[in-house]
Amino acid sequence: MGKGTKLTKRVVDAAEPADRRCEIWDSELAGFGLRIEPNPSGKKTFFVRYRVGGGRRATRRNMTIGTYGAVTPEEARGEAKKILGQAANGHDPADVRKARRREMTFAELVDLYEQKGCIIQRGFRKGQPMKPMTRRQTMKRLRNHVVPLIGRKRIGDLRPKDVEQLARDIAAHKTNKDEKTGFRTRVIVRGGEGAARKVVRDLSAVFTFAQRQELRQDNPCAHAAVNKVDNKRKRYLTLEEVQRLGAALRELEEEGTNSKATNIARLWALTGFRRNEAAGLRRAEVDFGRGGVRLIDSKEGESIRPLGAPALALLHSVPVDDKSPYFFPAERGDGFYVGTKRIWPKAIKRAGLTGVTPHTLRHTLGSTAVSFGESLKMAGAILGHATVAATEVYAHLQHDPSKQVADRISGAISAALDGNPTAEIVPLRRA
Repeated sequence: MGKGTKLTKRVVDAAEPADRRCEIWDSELAGFGLRIEPNPSGKKTFFVRYRVGGGRRATRRNMTIGTYGAVTPEEARGEAKKILGQAANGHDPADVRKARRREMTFAELVDLYEQKGCIIQRGFRKGQPMKPMTRRQTMKRLRNHVVPLIGRKRIGDLRPKDVEQLARDIAAHKTNKDEKTGFRTRVIVRGGEGAARKVVRDLSAVFTFAQRQELRQDNPCAHAAVNKVDNKRKRYLTLEEVQRLGAALRELEEEGTNSKATNIARLWALTGFRRNEAAGLRRAEVDFGRGGVRLIDSKEGESIRPLGAPALALLHSVPVDDKSPYFFPAERGDGFYVGTKRIWPKAIKRAGLTGVTPHTLRHTLGSTAVSFGESLKMAGAILGHATVAATEVYAHLQHDPSKQVADRISGAISAALDGNPTAEIVPLRRA
């Protein structure tokens, strides 16, 4: 068929399929047409025909724009103008489209990031590999939340609006999953606002890596209207709440709960250790004589901290397993015990506590120190903050005033855990 009238919805609807394929050309835009497949399909597809570089001897191309219904005549005409404009300037839009189809998907970028990109991108550890636990958690978040939602998208197609929608979907728990993967093993994925914030930070790091690899020029996360910062944790326990937590731990032990789980929880409270700093504590890291610990691989790298007498007494009471370097070895395998994830929710529920995590106990120790009149510097020494110089020299730890503070503060926490609160806790002031 030759040139027709302007391709509008009315004209396209009126076009009837015949016994063979036919084409209707737009009367206003040369090269823009509608292809109609023969019966029985009768499919109607917008396309554009152009010559690369111009001239009658130039290579002729046909390029599909979209199917009628999915694309309106107005949208198809606008796209055809862009394609014809690129061809007039000497470019070949078909080659560009082929290159886009060959472009890496986000799922493929995640694979590359796991191979080459899991490094620290800022701070004093910049350029160093992620710690194994951080690496595992990062890749789990990317594979469990991001890949299911946008894994098939081409990395060049992702825009800030896609990042914003991703964050909303994760916050709305659309990526939640609870699947049995084998004998006594499950994959559990939980979304929520906290997970969304962490995933967006991970996603931003992946796109920064893509920029360094020259796979993309910009980072869509930088311009997305999403919250990338965790809410400040202001929750801390009063000594009365610590007393209730101690009672709950004792009750669980009496009911047969593994003492490794309850002792790790007590160690969180007595030391302010992070979750895995306590669970993964090695016997070689503790010096009972000097009353301190040298953590080989903390968040700050190597970290030297004082331990109060109650914490040392707790660790001294833990039975020695000659086959493991850990105070709390795993029930199976060579790692450390991770069963606190099952026990902790039961403990805080029984204690009637809400919004309490193991990190809350770390904040509680710092708040207790301040309530006892200690300075933020001393609180930082106990918690192992990287900017505190009070514990830099391990040989002097036994004379360090922070060790005396640790004895007093962990003593108050220990008394509360045992059911004898002796003071009140005030909020930890921020420097």
